[in-house]
Amino acid sequence: MTTALQQQVFALDAKYNANRAPNSPGFRTLYIRRRSQLLRETEREPDKWAQYLKLRSTLLQQRYGNAGCDSTHLRSTSRSSISNESRTSIFGVKDVVVPTKQAEASRAIVGGNSIAENYAFKGVHHIFDQHNEPVTMVKFANNDQSLLCCSSVDGNLSVCNVTDSPPAVLAILKDHTKAVTGFDWSANNDLIASSSLDSTVKVWKVADYSCLRTVQDPNSSQILCCLFQPVNNNLLITGNSRGEVRIANVSTGRFMKNVCRVTGNVLCLASDANGKTIWAGNDKGEIVSILCDISGQLCRTRRLNMGMPCSITSLSYRAWISREARDPLLLVNSSNNSLCLFNIVDYEGTLSLKRRFPNRHTKHSVKSTFCPIMSFRQGACVVTGSDDGSVYFIDIEKHGSRSCVNTLQGHSSPVLGITFNYNESLLATSDLEGLVIIWKRADL
Repeated sequence: MTTALQQQVFALDAKYNANRAPNSPGFRTLYIRRRSQLLRETEREPDKWAQYLKLRSTLLQQRYGNAGCDSTHLRSTSRSSISNESRTSIFGVKDVVVPTKQAEASRAIVGGNSIAENYAFKGVHHIFDQHNEPVTMVKFANNDQSLLCCSSVDGNLSVCNVTDSPPAVLAILKDHTKAVTGFDWSANNDLIASSSLDSTVKVWKVADYSCLRTVQDPNSSQILCCLFQPVNNNLLITGNSRGEVRIANVSTGRFMKNVCRVTGNVLCLASDANGKTIWAGNDKGEIVSILCDISGQLCRTRRLNMGMPCSITSLSYRAWISREARDPLLLVNSSNNSLCLFNIVDYEGTLSLKRRFPNRHTKHSVKSTFCPIMSFRQGACVVTGSDDGSVYFIDIEKHGSRSCVNTLQGHSSPVLGITFNYNESLLATSDLEGLVIIWKRADL
């Protein structure tokens, strides 16, 4: 609910953006991007967001007149009365306003840049080599452009500042006895949770990089992935080698009794914005949808099979990323040489294939990511690693060879991890040899 209301506020600002500094499109672009970042960084209860939306609409209407519609009209105005916008529905919030190709604000935000121009990278910003084994995952802290965490098969995690002069490794987190398979940042970046083949999940305190809690799997199964519950960071969702999705309580340091059985090895997890729907991918080519309530109770609902033997190595959720892709989406890496985009069609997390893209991926745990900034350009972009050592930028609205809009070549081994910082100025990628490359965007 909160995410959808934030999107309504952003859509309202985008509608009025054409009226700001009419002779300075560059300023309008900067303004709307900053607004997007501030909205993502702000935490409010749903009723406070609704109140803010109404007040914001009133103030903008007083300032600019009837260029936009009042917040009450976001739900009540008929489709025919809004010439420059269309509506979409994201489960539980009706008629989220989304600019169309004709919207003046959208054209101002684009600024004439194509997807390929926007995601052109001018080269390597820095290379980290603190790990001597494959780096399984990299991830920037939430809403942060500098703080990067890396996990490795060497059993360690590292935290780096990539914008220092020079970039530096701030800490090496050493407490796991076997390979670290994945990790997640808490919502406010004060904690990092890591999963390992040593059958534990460890919770690290970022302030002093100490190990705050160790949670042991009840059956000593290898823990292959972990994820903070988005609205309750006291709960940790985990997947293990027994095909189980479990939830651990950070405060007590114990796993809860309820278990959701997925089968196979649970290799990756993803959650929607409110944590009510979880998706788990395994090594049998299956994606299982699971409902989760605020207390941590789990209920399996749907299962999708890719139709051939493969491993699901990465899952990423996004409510919507552009006007061309306005429905909730799940981005999936599977080891049958494909990168897939699925529509999420109902409350139970049912998936429907939207698009499949070829990607060299048959063996390793390759990951992908959505570009973080909501795009109003023609097209929408995702980025993926590959077994051939390249990083591919894919426009999900194009077909065939035209879908790849940019390729980065700097790794000499399969690219496993990939992550953007929040303003897309830097991209971090990791590989099988333990290197982490930080790429810098060309226009910065």
